[in-house]
Amino acid sequence: MGKQDYQEYIKRFDGYLKKYIPSKDAWTPVDDALYTPPNLFRIPLKEAYEMQLKSIKYTFLHQYTDNKFYQNFCKERNFSPDDIKTLDDLDKIPLIPDSFFKDYPTGKDFALWLGNIFTGSLPRIVIKESNPTYDEVINAFNNAGMTVSYSSGTSGRYTFIPRDQRTFFISEYAAAKSVISMIYPLWDYHMHGYLLMPNPKKTNVYAGKVCTIYFDAIQDVRVAIDRDITTELIQMTMTDQKGVKSKIVKYFAKRESEKMIDEIIRWLESHEKTNEKIALVGAPFILSFVMKKLQKEGRGFDFNERGGVVTGGGWKAYEGVRVPVSDFRKQVEKILGIPEKYCLDIYGMVEGNGWMVHCPEGHYLHSPYSYFKPLVLDSEYKPVGYGEWGRFAFLDAAAFSYPGFIMSGDKVRMLEHCPVCDRPGPVLEPEIKRASGEEIRGCAEEVRRMLSADLGKET
Repeated sequence: MGKQDYQEYIKRFDGYLKKYIPSKDAWTPVDDALYTPPNLFRIPLKEAYEMQLKSIKYTFLHQYTDNKFYQNFCKERNFSPDDIKTLDDLDKIPLIPDSFFKDYPTGKDFALWLGNIFTGSLPRIVIKESNPTYDEVINAFNNAGMTVSYSSGTSGRYTFIPRDQRTFFISEYAAAKSVISMIYPLWDYHMHGYLLMPNPKKTNVYAGKVCTIYFDAIQDVRVAIDRDITTELIQMTMTDQKGVKSKIVKYFAKRESEKMIDEIIRWLESHEKTNEKIALVGAPFILSFVMKKLQKEGRGFDFNERGGVVTGGGWKAYEGVRVPVSDFRKQVEKILGIPEKYCLDIYGMVEGNGWMVHCPEGHYLHSPYSYFKPLVLDSEYKPVGYGEWGRFAFLDAAAFSYPGFIMSGDKVRMLEHCPVCDRPGPVLEPEIKRASGEEIRGCAEEVRRMLSADLGKET
């Protein structure tokens, strides 16, 4: 298929997702950088870097002006919007450690903490409880029109990020556009989907919440985990809490997990009998469990050229066993008949709105470089050159409601361009690691633990 075919493909996509695209008279340089390019990964470098400089400079000025906390943070480092003149100056923007978003109080003080992180004017937040839980505070913010979501780590400490509707819509749209661009021409609104994550309407876990757009991009979506997922439940499973309540939760989680796997297999069986396209999106370990059961029973499917798999992190299939991304793709092709080119992984995090996606040719992680600048830092937190291992950081122009200039705990290696495909932007090597001393984190890891480690040993 040619350029014109792709233009029509993305035009159809945007047609179904109109509510996620603001009116053009309200566009900023960030909107130009995200919504104008038909393909975020094929923008000529000169054009893309002009967009990158304009969009990040715009958002930095917004954060510096409207977020007192971040303004003070920058003043302490003697950096202001006037210091951004060229693309190279972006590397000097002060970065917030991701650990900052884990340093929060409890009760109503938690609400104040969220308010101080938030950029701009908060809507009216009504909290009725005198000593509210995290979930009650989050629900109060979300009832006011915001989307506060979170991710966690093995310590059980959450990472909370407050998004206004504009920022959340951008995050969702960017994720969907990044995926359908890479998986072209597979996407079709009339295909059938399975979300291998919690129901977005029943959780504030970010990886579940951001998949709300999945229900608008595809006509028919089933959900693997259709129950309320709270911060208390996540904390029980991430920290291996003991006690009667924890045991009951894990017992029912195991029973539900076994039922979930059987339901996914029945769904695959029903669609194998048709000519319709399917897409499985979410946590890879759930699909690993499904494939393990099918393999044990000597069964398989053939969804060649009409099936796709998009996964998001969480590569520990169960305790003590890690499935490499390349091995996972081979299993998908062998057992489900879905070719490796349609089995892609997406790398993102609760703090960001830029999604790095595997290319189908080489499975390197491509960055949406028109509005999102990836960085790799050395042990002194200074940017290093291409080809060197270091700590991942990013400048995210799409973060309107909080400062999106963040240093993560992930260890990566970035290349100037993909060594396999002809897309021009920077890429990360396929495997992402955690930096020394950093806890395991990620929404898929949370869900994996919630569904019980024992499942992987017995399925």
